[in-house]
Amino acid sequence: MSDNPDGTRTDPWSTVEDLWRWLQADQPVGGREGLLLRMLKLSEEVGEVAEAVIGATGQNPRKGVTHTWDDVEAELCDVVITAMVALRTLTPEAREVFARHLARVAGRSLGT
Repeated sequence: MSDNPDGTRTDPWSTVEDLWRWLQADQPVGGREGLLLRMLKLSEEVGEVAEAVIGATGQNPRKGVTHTWDDVEAELCDVVITAMVALRTLTPEAREVFARHLARVAGRSLGT
């Protein structure tokens, strides 16, 4: 896919590759520990989804409504991006690994 006129990428995996390179260039902790920390970042992002859902529904009586459903959408996108970057951290073949796995899940779930 080509780039947009504003310079952003239209192919998500190209953007993931750019983000991965950016993170690798300024990685304070490397090696196995850095890899594990990259995976743990997913838990942080999922926690932010939970916080946004609680805030959007006003489930914390002390705080009330603190978020919108747009905030929840944004946090879910952060989870997806973080997972894609984590997968790229594990393998340079992230695009192919994901495509194969998605096909297996679709075949299992949709019977395709």
